[in-house]
Amino acid sequence: MIQFFYVSYVNTRCANHRDQYNQRSITCSPSVMEATRRETYLITGGCGYFGYRLATHLHKKGAKIILFDITHPKLKVPEGMVFLEGDIRSCSQVGNAVAGVDCVFHIASYGMSGREQLNRDLIEAVNVQGTQNVIKACLENGVPRLVYTSTFNVVFGGQEIQNGDETLPYLPLHLHPDHYSRTKSLAEMAVLKSNGVPLKDGSGVLRTCALRPAGIYGPGEQRHLPRIVGYIEKGIFRFVYGKPSSLVEFVHVDNLASAHVLAADALTATRQHRSAGQAYFISDGQPVNNFEFFRPLVEGLGYPFPTLRLPIGLIYFVAFLTEMIHHLVGPLYNFQPLLTRTEVYKTGVTHYFSMAKAEAQLGYHPQEYDLHEVVDWFRSRGHGRKRQRCGFSRLVVNFLSAAAFVAALLSFLPVVGSR
Repeated sequence: MIQFFYVSYVNTRCANHRDQYNQRSITCSPSVMEATRRETYLITGGCGYFGYRLATHLHKKGAKIILFDITHPKLKVPEGMVFLEGDIRSCSQVGNAVAGVDCVFHIASYGMSGREQLNRDLIEAVNVQGTQNVIKACLENGVPRLVYTSTFNVVFGGQEIQNGDETLPYLPLHLHPDHYSRTKSLAEMAVLKSNGVPLKDGSGVLRTCALRPAGIYGPGEQRHLPRIVGYIEKGIFRFVYGKPSSLVEFVHVDNLASAHVLAADALTATRQHRSAGQAYFISDGQPVNNFEFFRPLVEGLGYPFPTLRLPIGLIYFVAFLTEMIHHLVGPLYNFQPLLTRTEVYKTGVTHYFSMAKAEAQLGYHPQEYDLHEVVDWFRSRGHGRKRQRCGFSRLVVNFLSAAAFVAALLSFLPVVGSR
């Protein structure tokens, strides 16, 4: 959902954006809808899957939106939204982008899955330094609210967690099995530590909070679901692993967007800044076995669901070997690992969390969704198992193919009587 940002941005364009959005009312209301109608939000990673979905939620409520990203929006940007290209690692570009906004949603990050997880330098630069740039820009430009999109992984590193809550301590940094989770922990700590720091213009203090979502899904998701569908269509998805009783969680993109809107509203004075300095686990609230969750997708596309179950230890060892091979040959061939060690833990080890805190303090109540709309989305784009030929037709085709192959071999044999 979240992306790496790299493009230069000229200051004159940023100045125009400030002039455009400084013309707004400062009157507030207890209602989320009324409050956002007069406010301007900047979303780092705003053209990614989740970032753009959040932007549309806010836009429907009348808010003005700035999308800060390297990737241009795939859809036409409606009136009330502005797209700014920029590099999250550039302090000056981030500062120019946030000037004059009421709240920043910091979604941008790098290294969540696949081969991205193995690029340590880039992960560090985007997730840690990029977050520091966002915090500094908010303080220097008088932005009073910052909502950070974190992850379950700040407390999870492969150990079983059942109905955990926000009192759980951060996983010690040296125990994180991947650099992404480690840097997301560092970034979340920095965001929450900055809560209450005075703004440099003297207008008040910065108020911050962090949301820790489960795996995101929904129609059009571009990071995880296409990779899974690719494995299904290539015939790689032939087994599952881990205990059938292992449970994980997911969150629909619209539930996550709703949680972000509520969190930003709970940072305001009208809500007594109740989310300030707080972290919240966010999911659909329906723990499920990882592979059973994807059964409707597999079968909905016309493929049989695997019956072979392998021990998680074996899969973890294979993932470890794959990462070692990638470390050796990655500079020459940056292939996509089938699974990384972190992905094995995240999909095969029980970890789910209570949302009592989000419900009580934010008023978050997730709606029920399933994968049927995801299946429809993939089918509408040509995915799905094609109808197989009948047995007799396959037999005829196989016979003709074999006959052609034998004929080709015979053509290389010498003819009797020839020299």
